[in-house]
Amino acid sequence: MPDSTDKRILELALPNIITNITVPLLGVVDLMIVGHIGDQLFIGAIAIGTMIFNFIYWNFGFLRMGTSGLTAQAYGARQLHEAVSVLVRGVVLALLISLTLIVFQYPIGKFALWLIDGNSQMEYLAYQYFKIRIWAAPATLGMYVIKGWFIGMQNAKTPMTVAIVINVLNILFSLLFVMVFDMQIEGVALGTLLAQWSGLLISVLLWMKYYKKLAKHIHIAQSMNWQEMKLFFRINSDIFLRSLCLVAVFSFLPVAGAKMGDEILAVNTLLLQYFTIFSYIMDGFAYAGESLTGKYIGSGEYKVLKRTVRHLFYWGVALSALFTIVYAFGGDVLLRAFTDKQNIIAASHPYYFWVLMVPFAGFAAFLWDGIYIGATASKEMRDCMFIATILFFGIYYGLINFMGNNALWLALIVFLLLRGVLQYIYARKAVYAKALLKGNY
Repeated sequence: MPDSTDKRILELALPNIITNITVPLLGVVDLMIVGHIGDQLFIGAIAIGTMIFNFIYWNFGFLRMGTSGLTAQAYGARQLHEAVSVLVRGVVLALLISLTLIVFQYPIGKFALWLIDGNSQMEYLAYQYFKIRIWAAPATLGMYVIKGWFIGMQNAKTPMTVAIVINVLNILFSLLFVMVFDMQIEGVALGTLLAQWSGLLISVLLWMKYYKKLAKHIHIAQSMNWQEMKLFFRINSDIFLRSLCLVAVFSFLPVAGAKMGDEILAVNTLLLQYFTIFSYIMDGFAYAGESLTGKYIGSGEYKVLKRTVRHLFYWGVALSALFTIVYAFGGDVLLRAFTDKQNIIAASHPYYFWVLMVPFAGFAAFLWDGIYIGATASKEMRDCMFIATILFFGIYYGLINFMGNNALWLALIVFLLLRGVLQYIYARKAVYAKALLKGNY
């Protein structure tokens, strides 16, 4: 029989892993649909449009993460009125941000396309996609908040259900508009728009189904209490800055690869898929860390918190070992599954040993991020990210002339590893002390 701690971790981790896996399937289907309505311009345009929204929404991930940690702590303390207030604050902030995006959509869209600097016809098609899908911003950001709230309330299954339904609806709507109504890239954008708003509606309906009794705690004016709002904004601003660093590093990877030539860019893009696959799994356990850490800090259960963190790392070590073995012995099989270009496969071999380092170098950073979010230790998480980001760019620019592409991979490995090490060092003060304080030990 599994340990009760492991059972609780898996109950929260597995639904989030399933949710993560559904996300790339949507992009694949969008590309398949668009691939049947025109030439490569349509495929390039949908890729650019999707990249713009990924970049925009990634920076607002704090809406989910900040909501999750604060809600979990309120849940652990049995302060359900405060849990609802966190939801209200998050929704109000998401609405303000999304309205700003809609109002300034023209300069945002044009600036993003200017940065990408692509083919003029492709840019035109990408902008047609952008100006339709931007109207889904209130629904998308609103669902960030609601998802974070569900996770904080120890409910991972509802966000999984919503994500699966959204992806299915997106596929159905896009097929309807493109194949039946003969729309082109606008049909794909409209399909996403309707799926996102449908997802928000479903999220609200599920909230009413499971948490209707908490509706009595919805008091917008009281939720906007200045002291609580200051804490809310401080945590979210720290997470926002941390996310900017993460975006800077992972946006830099293809830019740096492109400067070394098309072949290196293709190789790095291919090898980074191994990191992406690993991240889908570890993110699920990070979400479990958010929920449980916040809950046990809120309830002041120091010993249970320590045991939960220990078991999270047992899972991290075990999964890292598993992925390392799979990557070591199944390397060529996976490479050939990603591409049939023999020159790219051959060019990947000299750098493949970096892939083997990713699981053990990176798993702690994923888990500590979840634990720190649950502890609302946003300042410490931000500072660790600042230091790791500075070192990433320092290693790259210091060694690029001597090591070439290996310098980029070394910088990435150190970036991942250092975050985990620094967060471990800060953990006593940033995480465990909060549970001790609440528990009056």
